[in-house]
Amino acid sequence: MARSQIHQQAIERLQLMACLDFSGQALIEPVLHELHRLIGFDTGVYFYPDASGALDAYIEPSVAREWMHRYFDPQMAALEHEVVNYSSHDFASAVRHEHGVLEMEQLISVPRSVFIGSDFYNQVARPSELQDFLSLVLRTPQGQGVGSLKLCRKPGAPRFTPVDIALLAGLEPWLARILQSGERDTQESVVHDNAMLVATPQGRLLWSSPQADRLMALAFGLRWYRRSELPPALQELLMRLQSVQQPAVKSLRNPSPALPELQLYNASGAFTVRSTQMADATGEGRAVGIHITQRVPRVAHLLSGLRALGLPQRQHELAYWLVQGLSEEQIATRMGISSNTATYHRRQIYTRVGVKTRKEFQRLLFSP
Repeated sequence: MARSQIHQQAIERLQLMACLDFSGQALIEPVLHELHRLIGFDTGVYFYPDASGALDAYIEPSVAREWMHRYFDPQMAALEHEVVNYSSHDFASAVRHEHGVLEMEQLISVPRSVFIGSDFYNQVARPSELQDFLSLVLRTPQGQGVGSLKLCRKPGAPRFTPVDIALLAGLEPWLARILQSGERDTQESVVHDNAMLVATPQGRLLWSSPQADRLMALAFGLRWYRRSELPPALQELLMRLQSVQQPAVKSLRNPSPALPELQLYNASGAFTVRSTQMADATGEGRAVGIHITQRVPRVAHLLSGLRALGLPQRQHELAYWLVQGLSEEQIATRMGISSNTATYHRRQIYTRVGVKTRKEFQRLLFSP
């Protein structure tokens, strides 16, 4: 596919996302996927305020994800303030003062050479392999901050060009619409991953796995990263477990009490964390099994599945509405085509992916 066609398809898919019946931080992964096709960058980072107003971040899988937990170390805030105009930690200031796509030099308060030699750069950006970036603060039409998008390049990569900046600037309203918070509907989500770790009742980690480490980092954010002690919210969950008294005799009138659980929401999805008592294989006493389940919005899961099919853009859009349950007449109206054209493309899609009915197509896209 020619480069211009790839660009046009990426733009159309971002515009489609802006018109979906879902919006929010959970769409950052498909957004960054399309931006990669438009602008050459190595790692995408998205800072946004969580439900309590504290800064949270989504970072694409990369060396940066392995190191960026340092950014949330309180000591880093003082070092950052020495070299930048507005810290991402102070999201409200960024919303007030940063407008349009900004290059790194427009965000730092010292010359580039000084910034690259600073303690902040050497302790956070250098080990994260980040040397250059574009920054864009997204706002709702009413001016409320949505989040701050940063597209980063590694050392040795070419600098961003005016063409890159213009492309990103032109997408600003679409990106803000896609990522602005919508209503959370936990029923419209699907299980994406799950894992388990084992700890003592006092919260000392006994056993984990790479999968559990990954889910913990996604659920609790970059402030917690592969530490031997569990996050405070999990410590509290274990205390609640200890307070649950199992009845001596289980019956319909005296059932086992519900096990405590913790619900977390961020750009990586919805996480349910449950704790259960278990025997400690080390013989040191009792242990606690901690089960963590990640759910992602149905729409985000669907977009990922559709992307894997590699359909032409118009069939990609039609397939989305098919899976969402719209009739061919409704799809035709929404897409500005005839019902016969909608029927023709629906048949083409089914033939291409090897299904015969809408239910088979839905099962294909939502299978694990």
